[in-house]
Formats: sequence, C-alpha cells, structure tokens
Amino acid sequence: MEPVDLAVTALHGSVGDPALNSMNFLNEVAQHYPDAVSLAAGRPYEEFFDSALLHEHLDRFRRHLTEDLGLDRAAVDRTLLQYGRTKGVVHHLIARNLAVDEGLTVDPESIVVTVGCQEAMFLVLRALRAGPADVLFAVAPTYVGLTGAARLVDLPVRPVAGGPDGVDLADLRAGVRRARAEGLAPRACYVMPDFANPSGVSMTTGQRRRLLELAAEEDLLLIEDNPYGLFPADGTARRPTLKALDTARRVVYLGSFAKTVLPGARVGYVVADQRVGEADGTVVPLADHLAKIKSMVTVNTSPISQAVIGGALLAHDCSLVAANVRERAAYARNLGHLVDGMARRFPAGGPVTWTVPAGGFFVVVSVPFPVDDALLHRSAREYGVLWTPMAHFYDAGKPVNALRLSVSAVTPESIDLGLDRLAALVADTTAGVGAPV
Repeated sequence: MEPVDLAVTALHGSVGDPALNSMNFLNEVAQHYPDAVSLAAGRPYEEFFDSALLHEHLDRFRRHLTEDLGLDRAAVDRTLLQYGRTKGVVHHLIARNLAVDEGLTVDPESIVVTVGCQEAMFLVLRALRAGPADVLFAVAPTYVGLTGAARLVDLPVRPVAGGPDGVDLADLRAGVRRARAEGLAPRACYVMPDFANPSGVSMTTGQRRRLLELAAEEDLLLIEDNPYGLFPADGTARRPTLKALDTARRVVYLGSFAKTVLPGARVGYVVADQRVGEADGTVVPLADHLAKIKSMVTVNTSPISQAVIGGALLAHDCSLVAANVRERAAYARNLGHLVDGMARRFPAGGPVTWTVPAGGFFVVVSVPFPVDDALLHRSAREYGVLWTPMAHFYDAGKPVNALRLSVSAVTPESIDLGLDRLAALVADTTAGVGAPV
C-alpha cells in the first residue's frame, strides 16, 4: 500500500459520496471508449457550432455597451476585462429575455449571473441551509447535480414521487408534514417541470398551478430548473413556467445558456426575488445574499463569457426561442427517430418498454435486468454503445432495471447504429450471454 498524506475520513464526507462521483464517472467512461456511440451525454447538438460567431457576439455586446448604455471606451474595456460586478453584467438582457420568451417580468436586480446553472444551484442551497434540521425535497428520479450540490452543503434530500404528472402532490404534502412531525424544517422542493432530466416528464399547466397552491399552503419554496423548456418536439405551444405563474414569490428560478446558446461559455443565472427582512429592518431580494455567497466562491462570472451570451441575445432581440429554431427541429427529429427506432427493435408487449416524452433530450428505457456501472462498461467495451444507468438519479445507489438515452448530441445515423448495438446488448443480457451483471 502506498503511503498517504491524508485519510479520506479527514475530508468532508461529501467527497466519498456517490452523487459527487457520477458526473466524473460518466465522463471518464466516454473518454475510455471514444469509438462507442454515445447515447448518454445530455450535451447540446454540435453541428451548428461556429467559433466565428464568438467575435460577432463580442462585437455586438461592445456596441451595446457604447451605443445603448453610453459607456466610453475605457468603461467598455473595464466591463469586459476587469473583475466584474458579482451579480453580472448581462442581468438586464436576461430580464429582457425572460419577458420576451416567458412573459415574465423580473427586476434585473433579482438576477445573479452564475458560472453555469450548477453554481446557481449551489448558491441557493447554501443560502437555504440554515441549520441541521433543514431538509430539501426533490422529485425522483433527480438530476444528480442537484443531489451533489446538496451534499456539499450538508442538506439532506428527501425524494418525492414523480409519475406521469411530473410530481405526486399528495406524496409531497405527506413528506413535508412527516418531516415537520420529525422536528425537521422543509425548506424547498426542487422540480424540473419541462422535459425533466432524466425522466423526460412534463407537468401540465393545471398541475403547475396546484403545485404553487401546495407550496403556499405548506410554506415551501420551489426551486424551478428549466434547461429544456425551449425544446418541445410536437409543435404545440410551450407551457408557462412555474415562475411565470408565481404571484407570491414562491419560486426561485434557475436558468442556463448551456443548451440554448453555448455550453463552453459556462453561463447560467438564478432569479431570486424573494424579500428578505434584514436585522436593521430593511428588505432586500434574496439575490443580494446569493451574490454575497458567490463573491466568496467564484468572485464573479467571466465578463467575456457573459459578453458572448449577451451578444447572442442581442442578435435575436433577446429571444432564445427565435435563436433556437434549428436546434429545436434537430432535437425533435432525433427524439422521433429514437422512439420510432425503439419500436422497430423491441416488440410491443415485450419486456422492454420506453417513455415517449413530448420534448427535451431524454428517453428512459426499462429492461428486464438490473442496470449498473459494470453493465455500462461492458456495453461500451463489447457492444460499442454508451448510455446512462438510471441508478445515478436515485439516492439509494442500487441498480434499477432502467437506463437513460439522450438524443441531443447525435445524428439519426448514429442513433440507428447505437440502437442496433443496444438491442444486441439487451438480447444477450436477457438471455444470460456474456459477463454476469
């Protein structure tokens, strides 16, 4: 055994938590098997990437600072090149985008621009975790990034049943009341109302209203995460966000430009307009306190990255719906192609079933055997196809008989090849052929 300088037990308990290992593990598997078809990654479509647009976006944002905001050259350079405002420098454009695309009016000062949506999650959970009795609820299966962020701030996460309506309201209410009976303090419930990761399920408008009513009755905040809302596949009108329906400031809204503009920019944001009463009697938005936390974590979000995002927003009059017409069509095409491909390869009424979401990136496939990380390695090594074990989205960490497929970063041709390989894996595993799982 090699000598060590630190024992893992001397580090924060989260470093050994499976939730923190999931993203790294899945990325490493993909790197180890570069020739495998990846139906695992929830990355945006790459065919439309164009690095030449970076300069156009930067130049457009520079002109905005000069022509629209009246800054001189020195102030423009300072805005782009110097340490910047902790809350961000494109907050006013994000507010315009929310008004244009979501019909949502927010004060730009209630917005904090973050290093991706992942930082936004962390800031919110860090602020809400006031003491050891605090607990968070999350619809299961849950995005692993939320679970991992909660581990970092020692905030326990209690699962809420999802189901076809997106959230089981009776289960949420019962869970909240049970927690209070145990002496705990339920703080919030994390939800992804549109094409959720990983389930793909969306909430109806009626269900969203009922969830807001429950939150008010139970004095609970809702943390709404909306990375996929712009990508319905069936051509129908988009549903209002929870935040757009929120009349009592129950919703903390998380947004990201990773799927809609550029993942490499690493820019997200949080809308936190909840009123916080200060010790001196003043009232400030929750965003002010999130900015304080951010100043001790990342200081500020790269102003150059923000400028790229700002320029992209300005290019489309701050409408990401308009900016993503090609992307929405590509995702809808791929989703339909994958669902049709599943039907061609697996007979109806058989042991293999799958979801048919109305949009987004993800399809969940149920199979007649446990799915774990060892099976994923075998799938990549022997069959040349990658996917995500659904166990990563449940807190128990035990294998479940399901896997997630993603349609976002592939072509129809690679979907066909990947599904052929997946069908072979499923057939052999069901028949007991190959390595034990």
